[in-house]
Amino acid sequence: MSCDQAPLRLPLSIKGRNKMAGCSSWVFFLTVCAVSLSDANAEIKVTIPVGRFFTYEVLRETFQNDFEPLSIYAGRRYDDPMIFKCNRQNYPDLPEWLRFTQRHPYDNGFLYGTPTSPGKSVIEIYATNKRSYETARHILVIKATAEKMLPYQAEFFIKLREIEKVLPSSVQDEIKQDAQNLWDTEALEIVNVTNALDRGGRVPLPLPGHFEGVYVKVGSERYFSDCLLRVTTTEHQKRCRAGDKVTVPGGCNVCRIPSNCITWCRTQLFDLTKRKPAPPAPTMGSGVLEDGGDFSPLESPPSRDFLPDYIVTVIVPLVLAIVLCLLLAYIMFGRREGVAKRNARTNQIQLYHHHTIHGNADELRNMAGERDAPTPLSTLPMFNSRTGDRAAPLQSDSIPLIMAQHDPYSDTLPRK
Repeated sequence: MSCDQAPLRLPLSIKGRNKMAGCSSWVFFLTVCAVSLSDANAEIKVTIPVGRFFTYEVLRETFQNDFEPLSIYAGRRYDDPMIFKCNRQNYPDLPEWLRFTQRHPYDNGFLYGTPTSPGKSVIEIYATNKRSYETARHILVIKATAEKMLPYQAEFFIKLREIEKVLPSSVQDEIKQDAQNLWDTEALEIVNVTNALDRGGRVPLPLPGHFEGVYVKVGSERYFSDCLLRVTTTEHQKRCRAGDKVTVPGGCNVCRIPSNCITWCRTQLFDLTKRKPAPPAPTMGSGVLEDGGDFSPLESPPSRDFLPDYIVTVIVPLVLAIVLCLLLAYIMFGRREGVAKRNARTNQIQLYHHHTIHGNADELRNMAGERDAPTPLSTLPMFNSRTGDRAAPLQSDSIPLIMAQHDPYSDTLPRK
């Protein structure tokens, strides 16, 4: 039985290994396909008319799938913090009309702006995973097409909003609906959204109830409504200049959400139909100057008198220096009393004591210099103050500084 069963086990083991190798190859093939598809879908194309507001939300989920393409099938879901950086392809910064914002690594990013001229912009979006430090890149192609500018535009200031809270499409629709009710028309588009900090606003305190503020500009083909025209009245502007709290001019209350209420004193209306025409371009000439006759240069420069300059730069400082020297000499030499005048004003007894002290001091110095007395014993080395003897110099390298070190039982202190 054992001999018959052995040939049967060998083919089964070979088939099992082939199946495992086939499964691993299929998994590898699917992984390569998923990565290739993700790379192929990394390029996104968007078309936007000139003068219309553009918003693109950079989703963290999209890049999370790039970092972990098989995590869904493995039953694992990651929520990694990411930092996004955007720039124009082959350039260090974004185009001048485009901005990017991301408040926190756990938040999505937003590209927003309003194109001012037709053209094509290729934007590179780089994502850095803060957990694994992997990077991924997506390409965003923005094509701006020529479009007629909306002639009538109005700009509102929303005090209780921040730029990240306004850029989502749902919030834009809410603000757009309020503007449509205020304008009395549905043919209205958002032209631009700007952060108040980019307009010179102050950074708010990090406390609840303090926001940066957002400027929202909308435009329409229809002329302004009566509620908007009341902003331009003299009475309304006078109240704003006086600092009064203007809530709603004339009862035009269209604010459904308190956080979307506008500040009426900062509302501005723009009528692009009354714009001054651009000045004509300068005419191009031939590039050759017209003939104006021969040029005759001067033979010699005109004469100039340098005497006033010499007096101001040389004579005047020299005179001042001489006057200062004379004044200093008078103070140093002309105002001194002299020895005779000083002695005449000094008391005779005090003057006699002074001369006596000086004379005695000179006499002592002369006596000390002329005497032939021997050198005091106290100045000699190894002098014993008790006996008055000197110790013989030792031949050792270490000589005791104190006699007690040489004879510890000797008393070196003087006794009565």
